[in-house]
Amino acid sequence: MSLSGKTFTVTRTEQEWRERLTPEQYEVMRRHGTERPGSCALTYEKRAGTFSCAGCGQPLFVSTRKFESGSGWPSFFEPLIGSLEATQDRSHGMVRTEVQCSQCGSHLGHVFNDGPPPTGLRYCINGVALIFTPE
Repeated sequence: MSLSGKTFTVTRTEQEWRERLTPEQYEVMRRHGTERPGSCALTYEKRAGTFSCAGCGQPLFVSTRKFESGSGWPSFFEPLIGSLEATQDRSHGMVRTEVQCSQCGSHLGHVFNDGPPPTGLRYCINGVALIFTPE
């Protein structure tokens, strides 16, 4: 799979993705869908640990960078270095910055400029796209 000419280190056929992911994960991660707000338990996860890509297992965020945004989705103010790729998303009549896993290209969510210090960013991530590993 490529994103703006980028080739990812983890690639799978669409059939392999369908076999690996649940139908909801496939819709979100491979078809750029969005889960219902508040529908994922990871939104409320408060334990210390790491949030990784459900598609390939790459670590994306650590719990010390998670915050409660009130949006209904897990929110983080900073990803792990090199873990994300960003592209412009012009769907739904608006312009947003979409974020994908840098290793497999799976859609994770969007990043907005209304987060807390120190970055001022809010990475609004679909919980079904994440796997949480407690410390």
